[in-house]
Amino acid sequence: MAETMQTLEELSSLKPAAAAQPPKYVQKLDKQGRAYATGKRKDAVARVWIKMGAGKITVNTRPVETYFARPVLRMLIQQPLVAANRQGQFDVVCTVSGGGLSGQAGAVRHGISKALMRHEPELRPALKRGGFLTRDSRVVERKKYGRAKARRSFQFSKR
Repeated sequence: MAETMQTLEELSSLKPAAAAQPPKYVQKLDKQGRAYATGKRKDAVARVWIKMGAGKITVNTRPVETYFARPVLRMLIQQPLVAANRQGQFDVVCTVSGGGLSGQAGAVRHGISKALMRHEPELRPALKRGGFLTRDSRVVERKKYGRAKARRSFQFSKR
């Protein structure tokens, strides 16, 4: 069994185990100076590349204004750039598939946030504070047998 300590001096001589250092985040860019990240939300998956530019956002080879016609979805996509105070400084190119428009906008937002962090690691605290780096894990519950939907029962009739 381990030795027992007799005095406080012996106890103070023990050093605590080295605290685990937080991971160091470094800039990760490809040869064209772009940062890449994958964003996910519901069933949608977005592949996002960002690089320094004029602030042009392209989704599936179309401008963001035509792909996401609703202003709420465009605002959702801009949130990480606004939180990092970088709107109009990055060109964003993304391909998104799966899910509906709302899930795709959430996936693009998640991808932009992660790509921003890879391009400028010092933005991580601001993005983390806004909750943009967390993957929203809520997905649709599957339909069960003997049920109308996931939980809803068929209408009951006594007759």
